[in-house]
This record gives sequence, structure tokens and C-alpha cells, in this order.
Amino acid sequence: MHRFYLPPEACRNAPLRLDGCEAHHALQVLRLKPGAPVTVLDGAGQEYRCVVAHVAKDSLTLTVSERITTAPLTGSITLLVAIPKGKIIEDIIQKAVELGAQRIVPLLTERVVTQLDAEGAESKQAKWQTVAIEAIKQCGAAWLPKVETPQTITEFLKRGEAFDLALVGSLQTERRHPGDWLSTFQAQHGRPPQTAAVWIGPEGDFTRPELQVIEAAGVKPITLGPLTLRVETAAIYCLSFLNYELQRQPAQRTY
Repeated sequence: MHRFYLPPEACRNAPLRLDGCEAHHALQVLRLKPGAPVTVLDGAGQEYRCVVAHVAKDSLTLTVSERITTAPLTGSITLLVAIPKGKIIEDIIQKAVELGAQRIVPLLTERVVTQLDAEGAESKQAKWQTVAIEAIKQCGAAWLPKVETPQTITEFLKRGEAFDLALVGSLQTERRHPGDWLSTFQAQHGRPPQTAAVWIGPEGDFTRPELQVIEAAGVKPITLGPLTLRVETAAIYCLSFLNYELQRQPAQRTY
């Protein structure tokens, strides 16, 4: 079953229509013909099982045979990650989608090599959001995570967002296993956290002043074991842990 993405506003009226890049992939790569079954994801919990009804030069018309609604995941996870060199951030975004992150915030820190002006940041955000779209098509996720515009630690913290549990991977401070912080929260509140954030630093870690600012905002320092992990490995480690702990109950699906 081939999967395609259409934003929610494009799915309001039947029949559905694929054009642009999605139509190019369907027509020129997959060579879909009338009668072929396809799935359309809107990234907002709706999955449409469709059949190709009509094929034009640069578009396809789809007849919806079934609509499936998937509730949001039981735990909301935000990944804040320093932008690594090259295209590694694209791999991180892909894995974050697969591991249930609701949002990815690329960070510009003191030890990040990439430097972006406002225009460059917007361009990167659009490109990385496309990576997330391709990831939900690959793994079948009903909800599309938001990839935010790259920003500094201070810019994010100024927003004053609150999380039930916020963690930061650290090599420099007194640290605890993430499971310890989770157990402490559950003991205090009688429930698992409903919102969580995890901060992952760049190669060489956050600077000491950066960690002080992050921890002053209530973020708990964690250890990721005795080895020094690459940025992408640390992100996968933390997301895997949080995904398992916060999302033990599968999301409900209605037809």
C-alpha cells in the first residue's frame, strides 16, 4: 500500500487529488494506474484508504473507500537537539518521527558549526519539515511532528513552555538515570508525565554556561551511560526510553 501526504485542508472534500511532488512520485516513479489502492495521511490523525479513480498528466484523483481516525499519542515528546554537521539532522528527524516525537526543535548552540541568518533558518525549517513528511509516509504515522525553525537556547527558554518532565543529556554535572527522574515524578504525582522534553547537545556537549541556563529552567540532567555517544545516538537513546515509558498504551483507532 503506497502512502502519500496531503495537508488537512486538502482532505476536506472528496474526491481527493494528488498533484505536485506527490503526483510526480505516483505517476513517474510508481506508475500508478486507475484502480490502484493507496493510503493518504493528513498528519492530523486521519488516514484515508483510497483507490485511484482517474489519472491525468500531472495529477491523480482518488476515491476514498475508508477513513481511519487515530487519537494522539498518550505522551507528548519534544526533542531539542543541537544541529550536528552535515545531513545528520535529517536522520535524527526521521528517527524522531518513528519514535513518537511530537516536535523537533533544532538548536543553535555555541559549539554548533552551522550558522544561519533568518532566511537560512526558514529555508532549513521547510526542508526539514519535508523530511518529517517523508518519514510519516515511510512508517505510517498518523500524526506529523512539527519541525521548528532553528533557534538558540535562550530564544526557546524565553517562551516559558512548561513540561511535566524535562531532561538534558549531560557529561558535566551531577546526573541521574532518566528512569530515576521518571520514578520521582510518578511518585510525586501518581501518574506518568503527559508532556516531556529532552535536550541533546552538540559534539563536545553543551558548554557549562549553557547547561546552567538549561538546568535553571527546571531541566533535569541525565546520564546516558559510561560511553560518550554521538548526537544522533543520544537522541535515539532518549526518545526510545521516553517512547516506551510514555506510550505504553497504543493510540486508539476509529473507522
